[in-house]
Amino acid sequence: MSVLKIVLLGLSLSIGATAAFAADEALLSSKVSQRHLIIEPQLNLAGAKSNPIQVALTLDACSGDIDHRILDVLVREKIPATLFVTARWLRRNQAAIEILKAHPELFAIENHGAEHVPAITVLKTMYGIPTAGTPAAIETEVKGGADKITEIFGTQPQWYRDATARYSTDAVRQIEGMGYKVAGYSLNGDRGASLPAATVARRISYAKDGDVIISHINQPKRASGAGVAEGILALKKKGAQFKLLRDIPARAAPNVVSETAPPNGSVSQKENKTHSKTKTKPASAEPAPVSVQ
Repeated sequence: MSVLKIVLLGLSLSIGATAAFAADEALLSSKVSQRHLIIEPQLNLAGAKSNPIQVALTLDACSGDIDHRILDVLVREKIPATLFVTARWLRRNQAAIEILKAHPELFAIENHGAEHVPAITVLKTMYGIPTAGTPAAIETEVKGGADKITEIFGTQPQWYRDATARYSTDAVRQIEGMGYKVAGYSLNGDRGASLPAATVARRISYAKDGDVIISHINQPKRASGAGVAEGILALKKKGAQFKLLRDIPARAAPNVVSETAPPNGSVSQKENKTHSKTKTKPASAEPAPVSVQ
C-alpha cells in the first residue's frame, strides 16, 4: 500500500472518506478475482455513522408504469431518491418524466440499461431473464440506457445497475471501464416487488445507518408499492436523512454469489439456494430476485 493510500485511509477513519478515496471504495474491479463467477455487489454509504441515520433510497423502474403511491410521497415530503430507469420504461412514461424533471433537487436519474438485461456472460439466464451473453451485448445495453437518459434529461448517468443486480465479474470490469460505478445495495426492501405491503414497510423502516435501499417504483398494481411508501414515511418519522448516491461517498464489496456455474447455465429463484459456493449476504437480502420485468 502506498504512503498516500495509508494517509487517506487514516483520514477516512477519523473524518469520513475523502472524495478521492470514496471514488476508489465504490469501485469493484480491484476487489474481484478470476475465480469469482457471479457477484451481487453490496453498497453502503461510506463513513456514515451519524445521528440521525443517513440512508440512500434507490428505486428501480424496469418497465411497466409509475407507482404514484411512492412518487407522490417523495414529492410531497421532499425526500430525495436515486432512480434507476431503463430506456424502455422512459419510452412509455412521459407524464412521470415531467414530474421527475420538475424536481431535479429530489431525483437523480441513473442507468438501468436499455432493455433490462442482466450483465452476465457466463450464464444463459438469471431468475428466468435472458442474460447479455457477450461483452458486445453488455456495451449495447449500458450505452442504450445512458443515451436515453441523456436525450431526455440532458445529464450523463454516473451509476449503473443491471437487471437482477447480479453480474459476471468480466461485466463488472467492462462497465467500470466504461466510466460507471456499479450500484449494489445493502437492504432489499421489496424483493423484486414480490412482498406484502406490511412486510416491505417493516423491512425499510428497519434500515440502519449507511444502508443503500433497493425497491421498485414501476409496479403500481402490486401490494409491495404501498409498503415502500409506508416504509419511507416511517424512516422520515424517525429522523432519517435521505441522500442521493451522487452526493455522498459509498463503499462497495463484491458479495460473491457463485464460483461454479450450474450445469444448465441458468439460475432460478429456487435453484439459487444450491448454486452458491461462497456467499456473504447483504443485509436483508435473501436469495431472491431484486428486479422485475
